[in-house]
Amino acid sequence: MSYRGKFSPRNPAKYRGDVTNITYRSLWERQFFRWLDEQSFVKCWSSEETVIPYRCKTDGQIHRYFVDVKMEFTDGRVFLIEIKPQRETEPPVNPGRKTKRYITEVMTYAKNTSKWEAAREYAADRGWHFEVWTENTLKKLGIKLLTS
Repeated sequence: MSYRGKFSPRNPAKYRGDVTNITYRSLWERQFFRWLDEQSFVKCWSSEETVIPYRCKTDGQIHRYFVDVKMEFTDGRVFLIEIKPQRETEPPVNPGRKTKRYITEVMTYAKNTSKWEAAREYAADRGWHFEVWTENTLKKLGIKLLTS
């Protein structure tokens, strides 16, 4: 089941973008948005406001990647963050047969790695950082993960 909704920050001045149109696409994103909104060392943040062109390995075409979060700390560091389940950050395990599910997982992984390579280059060109955060990263930050 997928969870989507609108997020209303308690500190709207910290948000860079349309504060009335902050959309979370998972409960993990919603919890991360709350964390960003509450942390005093987060100067500002945005969601899906940074768009990066990338060439997808699956079709060779140029697409647009809307990064989940851009956050700037009070010390000036800037991070682009993608929130993904741990299982989606690793290559799919070949089950021996080329099932429809396996082929879909391979295509999704290839698309994601295409996005992430472009994002790393984009961030590095600006002196920023790009990271893929999983449920493990969020837990280490003390972000309570909701499952329903």
